[in-house]
Order: sequence, then C-alpha cells, then structure tokens
Amino acid sequence: MPAETSPVGHLDDDDYPAYTMGRAADLLGITPAFLRAVGEAELITPLRSEGGHRRYSKGQLRIAARARELVDQGTPVEAACRIITLEDRLAEALRLNEEMRRRPNE
Repeated sequence: MPAETSPVGHLDDDDYPAYTMGRAADLLGITPAFLRAVGEAELITPLRSEGGHRRYSKGQLRIAARARELVDQGTPVEAACRIITLEDRLAEALRLNEEMRRRPNE
C-alpha cells in the first residue's frame, strides 16, 4: 500500500482525522460532551467517518485542549471558543502585517 493511502503515511499530518471521539477525549482527559460542545460552538469541525462517527486530528485536539484550559480557569465554553478564534485571527493578522512590512516598496 503506498504511503499516500496508508494511515501510516499520515502519522505526522496535523490535519489527518486519526482519532475517534472516545480516543480524543481520553487523550485530553475530557468528556465526549466537551468535544461536542466545542464543535457546536464551531471552534473545531471534526470530519465524519463513512458511518457518521466524529474523527479528530492532532491540530483539532490542540485547539480543544486550549479551550479546556480556559474553561478550567472559569471561562464559559462559548466564550473560550470565541477567545481562541479571536486569538487565532489576531495572530494571522499580525503575521500578514509583518509580511507586508518586509516586502520592498512596490
């Protein structure tokens, strides 16, 4: 089986949906309900298997873990999701701003 189609070829891919909801929850020490809540808040959108089961990537697990940290500090889930979304937007805007500054005058 070629690496492109083999699951082994995706082990380092942060976007590959390798984890079931149960496994993802176990890895993060959270409940499946928390994963559903961050999904409902549109912070992460898990892919679905052919059978309709949610599948999560490493990148999505990192985002869910960030949300859990905020919730553990007393932030409501919806607010935590909004904070993370805004932090990510700000980081992207700052990155683009820096990129524009480095360009020679056109």
